[in-house]
Amino acid sequence: MNTASTSAPPAAEPEPASAPAPAAEPRWLNDEEQQVWRSYMEASTLLWDHLDRQLQRDAGMPHVYYGLLVKLADSPRRRLRMTELAMLAKITRSRLSHAIARLEKNGWVRREDCPDDKRGQFAVLTEQGVEVLKQTAPGHVEAVRQAMFDRLSTEQQQALGEIMQIVAEGLQPSEAGADLPWLR
Repeated sequence: MNTASTSAPPAAEPEPASAPAPAAEPRWLNDEEQQVWRSYMEASTLLWDHLDRQLQRDAGMPHVYYGLLVKLADSPRRRLRMTELAMLAKITRSRLSHAIARLEKNGWVRREDCPDDKRGQFAVLTEQGVEVLKQTAPGHVEAVRQAMFDRLSTEQQQALGEIMQIVAEGLQPSEAGADLPWLR
């Protein structure tokens, strides 16, 4: 583009009062951070796939569904309100609703209306769901152990637990209007 001109440049238009501030330079990851991030992404993707394939093979269900059954099994009377289950599972309400429908179809979970709230529902683990967990848990825990814990020292396990707790807490702001999966 030729920047030389014999005529005067056009007058600059005034900026609107609410013009956005110029974007700050991104805080790019340095080489070490980039390596940590890529290693994390690769490992978490492979781990999730490994566990999902094991559960599909052994129980015909994805890892998310297994997690829902476990959360129900760990709850008093093996039941949770759907909103609480979505929060514990860290998934959207619509994904939870779809998952519970599939688990109901298998006979592993049933829904019950909440007596104090006409709009509320409980997800309840059935006896058949308990049996599926009993049959599936040994293979699943072995897959978790082999894929993760057998590869880490006690100190590494403790450090990983602490790190993941910090990351998880940072991603769950408590202020109103927070964009969290279970609120969508």
